[in-house]
Amino acid sequence: MRLHTMLANRLSSPRVRLGCSTNTQGLPSPAPYTAFAASPNSHVQASHASTSGGSIMKATTDVHYAAFVGIDWADRKHDVCLQPAGCDTREFRVLAHRPERLQPWAEGLRQRFQGGLIAVCWELTKGPLVSALQRYEFLVLFPVNPTMLAKYRATFCVSHAKDDPTDAELALERLLTHPDKLRALQPQSAAMRTLQQLVEQRRGLVADKVRITNRLTNALKQDFPQVLAWFKDKDTQLFCDFLTRWPTLKHAQRARKTRLMAFFQDHNVRYPHVIEQRVQAILTATPWTADHGVLVPNRLLVEVLVEQWRAVLHALERFDAEIAQLASTLPDYPLFRALPGAGPTLAPRLLAAFGEQRERYGSAAELQQYAGIAPVTERSGNKCWVHWRLQCPTFLRQTFVEWAAQSIPHCYWAAV
Repeated sequence: MRLHTMLANRLSSPRVRLGCSTNTQGLPSPAPYTAFAASPNSHVQASHASTSGGSIMKATTDVHYAAFVGIDWADRKHDVCLQPAGCDTREFRVLAHRPERLQPWAEGLRQRFQGGLIAVCWELTKGPLVSALQRYEFLVLFPVNPTMLAKYRATFCVSHAKDDPTDAELALERLLTHPDKLRALQPQSAAMRTLQQLVEQRRGLVADKVRITNRLTNALKQDFPQVLAWFKDKDTQLFCDFLTRWPTLKHAQRARKTRLMAFFQDHNVRYPHVIEQRVQAILTATPWTADHGVLVPNRLLVEVLVEQWRAVLHALERFDAEIAQLASTLPDYPLFRALPGAGPTLAPRLLAAFGEQRERYGSAAELQQYAGIAPVTERSGNKCWVHWRLQCPTFLRQTFVEWAAQSIPHCYWAAV
């Protein structure tokens, strides 16, 4: 509800159309952020919607397709099932996952069907195969949820038998029998797709930093736990440089007092009493253990982890600079930058989450359900069970959850 109300209040600008919708419980929701659909004065492109890097539009039955294709993709090869329009014959083939195989196949389809539109159904919304085939304007890509296709297969095959050519044929049948339930994938602008990749990859680096931090903390607790108390902020250049120069207490206590003081001064520690306290703590500390069986392996592990940590911190700085430069060029960035608690990290992520083609969400409830922040209600007889939504884009849900947490210190109503 906090997320719902914040978006409703903060984003009621003339460039954003808000409307009434229904939540997952079937009850009306007040003034939601709905689709963030652009008004005629908005800078957003008037194209179709996106899941991750691409837009999604509903499949229209009045579009004439020259052929229909189902693809079961894999890491090294792809099974293809093709059926020309007005024909019951189905053709099967296997394509190696190499550009020199995919390009002749696509060009062959262009020549065979004289450039007519070809509908392609598969379990992909992004990836190298999507990027390779989106360059062909006559191929209309229809992604299908893998869970949906798996249950579709189980409906007609109770033995749970499975094969790649059969899965390609099932994707084709899904396209032919339920075209109104599928939506075509259309790419967003290159800048938006770049931003979406950058913010997601940056979040992966943050997860790497947390993982390295936990391993480093555990290693230091074995033989050098004092350093964890001396430095409250672990993700700093000061902490990395200290451990690089003095990976153990024995190394630190061998250093002269003047050298230790010069080290902290060179790293912009300007308070003399803080420097004096740290230096005295280093010189008077008691070793945790003298066992070489503990000191030697943990010292080596600390040195390795510090180098990894330093590399991750440098990578985050480069990503932050690239994201800030790119996000500032997008017209709607000030709108998201003004959200309470968004800041330079979450504002680009929120912009990437909504994308440019916001008409893909017919209501606020649709966005909540797709992002996984709305619960799921199951009713059967006298039982009613409300639970966490399992099937959703993890990074998208993570974006909204983290922003909701960051908004609490900046908004009174968010903390209530």
